[in-house]
Amino acid sequence: MTKALAWLATLALALLPVAAISAPITLKLAFFASDQSTLFRSTVQPFVDAVNAEGKGLVEIVVYSGGVLGREVAQQPQVALDGTADIAYLVPGYTPALFPDNEVLELPGLYRDEREASLVFTRLIARNALRGYDDYVVLGAYVTEPETFHGRQPIGSVNDLSGRTIRINNTMETAALEKLGALPIPLELSQIADALSSGEIDATVLATVPLADFGVKRIATNHFMLGLSGAPIALVMNRKVFEALPQAAQDLIAKYSGEWTAARYIEVYGSADAAVVAELEADARRTVVLPSPADLEQAHTAFQSVISDWLKTDPRNQGLLDMAQTELTGLRAAE
Repeated sequence: MTKALAWLATLALALLPVAAISAPITLKLAFFASDQSTLFRSTVQPFVDAVNAEGKGLVEIVVYSGGVLGREVAQQPQVALDGTADIAYLVPGYTPALFPDNEVLELPGLYRDEREASLVFTRLIARNALRGYDDYVVLGAYVTEPETFHGRQPIGSVNDLSGRTIRINNTMETAALEKLGALPIPLELSQIADALSSGEIDATVLATVPLADFGVKRIATNHFMLGLSGAPIALVMNRKVFEALPQAAQDLIAKYSGEWTAARYIEVYGSADAAVVAELEADARRTVVLPSPADLEQAHTAFQSVISDWLKTDPRNQGLLDMAQTELTGLRAAE
């Protein structure tokens, strides 16, 4: 009996390394908002579900949503680097000094929708054309549709923007609103609803999908549908962590990154965007104003001035714009 027990103990010890080898590598993913939001369902969820389904026994991504690993959006780049998480969800417009070339994706009036902007972002990343990402592997590069205006008071035309305090997402939106006579106020997504309620801001520039996700829809009932510029978003992984993974795990993560995840975002987010706009238009309690031809002409002039000014700020900007326009030409030719 004693010999049998000793043999079993030896066998168990011998099998321990095998068990350890077969245990999947766990990666932590930080998401600053709710896992019920459309932003999560259109970007993080398809990627995580695909990797975890195919990577059983190899790698498992565990999501920490709701800001558990850090609620401030501007801190997310550091969250992915300091060991708090392995993967994080960024809004590069909140940290323009870290990602200066992202301004080419924020130029007002350049992109028609989230599809164009997201695919250009994805392809510029693939070409290593954008500064700021050396310490990361970019898993997903996305951009919202051109953000529109939402507030408590009516906005009936471009002229009504003059003197209004309006929340913005990035530096290019700041430049565009200044050209239109408004007073831009930078605020994170989680701060918009309170700022509208308190009167700190008159309106916000925001994509339509996050209106409900971040509580803005219940306060802002006036919507001026002049598209400004999209808000870039990125799902990034600590490069050192990625490169330390077994090659099979790296290949699996790469398989569901880039164009694959961009396509899922465009499909899910695009459908949600159309549904929200239809809902706003059908709600009798709301005022939805489309820009007039005169509004569009006035805005176009302002947007072209913003782009012209931007080109003068850095010699490399012309090259970035040329790359973006080349991608846009190809996308539009293929339609």
